[in-house]
Amino acid sequence: MTKKGNILQIFPTYLKTQPWAALGWLWVLLAPSFGSIWVIGNYPLLEKISPDSYGEHLMFIAAAGLIMGLAILPTTFTALVTGYLMGWWGLLDMVFAYSLATCIGYGLGRWFNSGFLEVLFDRNPDFQSELQKREGNLGKLVFFIRISPIVPFAVSNFLFASLKVSLRKVLIYGILGMFPRTVLALLAGKLANDFLHARENLKDPWQLTFLIAFLAFSIWGIWVNWKKSAA
Repeated sequence: MTKKGNILQIFPTYLKTQPWAALGWLWVLLAPSFGSIWVIGNYPLLEKISPDSYGEHLMFIAAAGLIMGLAILPTTFTALVTGYLMGWWGLLDMVFAYSLATCIGYGLGRWFNSGFLEVLFDRNPDFQSELQKREGNLGKLVFFIRISPIVPFAVSNFLFASLKVSLRKVLIYGILGMFPRTVLALLAGKLANDFLHARENLKDPWQLTFLIAFLAFSIWGIWVNWKKSAA
């Protein structure tokens, strides 16, 4: 008889037998922090970035999308930098960069975790039917996961890819979910007199209030939609 287990129990066992998957998850968990530390230590280089022409904006979108997609920098940090450099003009650039980063991160997640869903279904056959019941609500779940300030962008890309949520839903609902936090980060960067001040703006009470509200909204939305779709 196949031994059952929930996803949290199966995941560590899966990673022990899949070294490339373990390496991928370790990268998306740790690399953004190291990337942020490097940028903070070399922030004067940011002053040289000032896109003016359409071509320069396209280059910025491609670079930002690649950096976020490869989990080199967190999305909120990247939006903060963009707001500092370009103000509200950077909002559209970030939307396109997020889309590119999502495709890259999702593709890497599918490659690193190509067999995870099969292992999960084999160890817990009931989960397949549970996931099928919620297929119509997966877009909403993507939205609420993306709006959460505690679920890193790169980690959620791997999660969605591992569970084979359609890329179309991840793009549409994911961008909508990330939009509020992006606006806050851009605003924090725009209001700053220098880059170090921009980072401090993320700790202002009004920023923390919004982040707590986003977290509560995310938890509520995930719980309601997961339970509702199971009915």
